[in-house]
Amino acid sequence: MFGRVTADLLGLSDVGSVIKPADYDKVDSDDYVMHEDNEKIYFLIKSKADEYCFTNLALIHLDGVSAISKKRTLRRYPYNMNKIMNVSLETAGTVDLDVEIKFTIGPVSLSIDIHKKHIEEVKDLYKALLKIAEIMHENEIALGFSRQSIDMATTALGKIAKIDANLVAQFDALNESAFNWLANTHNQFKASDFGETFEKYINQ
Repeated sequence: MFGRVTADLLGLSDVGSVIKPADYDKVDSDDYVMHEDNEKIYFLIKSKADEYCFTNLALIHLDGVSAISKKRTLRRYPYNMNKIMNVSLETAGTVDLDVEIKFTIGPVSLSIDIHKKHIEEVKDLYKALLKIAEIMHENEIALGFSRQSIDMATTALGKIAKIDANLVAQFDALNESAFNWLANTHNQFKASDFGETFEKYINQ
């Protein structure tokens, strides 16, 4: 008990370890993965207080109060609702025990300390998150251009519509076409599954 309290006070309990795929079913995060929707764990970091579970669909964070408390808060950040930005990696110095990976997901900024023995695995995670952030940024730009395009097309068609035409039918047809076009564009540029990206960069 004293050792656990000391570790918590020194902050050592916050230093995480990278869990191997063979042990994913032994951690609490696995209970909250939506296996029914083909969700799959690609990277998992566990400390005495927290778990950070990176799946193809979301980041699942089991947020512990401390190493000596069993109370936890579950937070889920789906990628299609939470943009990843500001990814950085701080490597260990001579006397440091840990490396630190930092990023923003949606409204939350996270900083995760991981034992430096896992540096090679953390480098893989860093590359995967960096690529996901890049894809999200490019998709956001493309989606913005698409919306501008449909606005311009709608305005142009409205100006050239014949006055004696059936305006109600024209509006309905144009509205349906615009809706379908925007829906398809949104699906194309609003990625929700990054399984391929994780598989490309993470080697475990």
